[in-house]
Amino acid sequence: MPVTVADLPAFNDIIDVRSPGEFAEDHIPGARNLPVLDDAERERVGTLYKQMSSFEAKKVGAALVSRNIARHLDTWFADKPKSYRPLVYCWRGGSRSGSLTHVLQQVGFAAVQLDGGYKAYRRHVVAELERLPARFTYRVVCGPTGSGKSRLLQALAAAGAQVLDLEALAAHRGSLLGALPGQEQPSQKYFESGIWFALSRFDPARPVYVESESKKIGSRRVPETLIAAMRASACLRLEVPLAARVRLLSEDYMHFLDDPETICRQLAYLAPLRGNETVAAWQALARRRAWPELVTALLEQHYDPTYLKSLTQNYAAKADDRSLRADDLSADGVRRLAAAILDVA
Repeated sequence: MPVTVADLPAFNDIIDVRSPGEFAEDHIPGARNLPVLDDAERERVGTLYKQMSSFEAKKVGAALVSRNIARHLDTWFADKPKSYRPLVYCWRGGSRSGSLTHVLQQVGFAAVQLDGGYKAYRRHVVAELERLPARFTYRVVCGPTGSGKSRLLQALAAAGAQVLDLEALAAHRGSLLGALPGQEQPSQKYFESGIWFALSRFDPARPVYVESESKKIGSRRVPETLIAAMRASACLRLEVPLAARVRLLSEDYMHFLDDPETICRQLAYLAPLRGNETVAAWQALARRRAWPELVTALLEQHYDPTYLKSLTQNYAAKADDRSLRADDLSADGVRRLAAAILDVA
């Protein structure tokens, strides 16, 4: 019987034998990359196939694959018991995953090949993201920049709630200054894989807590079906004093203090919207490292008006919304807020 994506939980490990470059673009969450051809080897075999013949390509490819499989047997598989049952996949469920699966089976492992490989998995994710979002009831956490929405989601998750943290999946805080230091965003495909993986493990009978995101988080697009479901849902509206928001942002964006020119370059993109004079004043504060003053100015002059407009358009008030006052955004304060939310969920 063919093994499909629905059978993933039945295996000890998911082994992706594609090249590191293919794996980096997208893979099944939790999969381990054990390539039977690395990027350079894959290119070499492909060139031989095009310029010489299938026979020459297969001859060279077989030698390379054999050496790489031997290395994996000496390392990753060396301590695995006979009961070990891995699922192996490549691009289409063809020769690359077939080679490793065959060798593992000959050793005595109950290795199985994923039918259709990564392409079948990707089709499954695309189809599920059209269907899954509508199955859940969402509680959308709303609040102006610096309200501690991400901290609240983390506290809710720690308390056992179902949380879809889109900014964590997108590796971005969702604003002009939201890029995480030293961390690139995942590919669009892997962002979607992360969303599918989270949703597929949630219980539709329980609410899912999510932040009031826009259609894009950094350069990654939130699936339209999910955005539509979120915008139709009840909101938890955080009311947080400005001083508390400034303190939080000063903590979360501390990395900018080490490199004020980076924030100055980012702020320059706002000149067409806010004017050269206003942006120049913000940049002067950044260069003086006057962080509380800069954060206050950015909130009052840019982020708050922008967020209010977006919220009015995309997360309009509903009868079943709930307002929550949050003066304390410390770890203990956010834990108490999460507990209060769950007490009446």
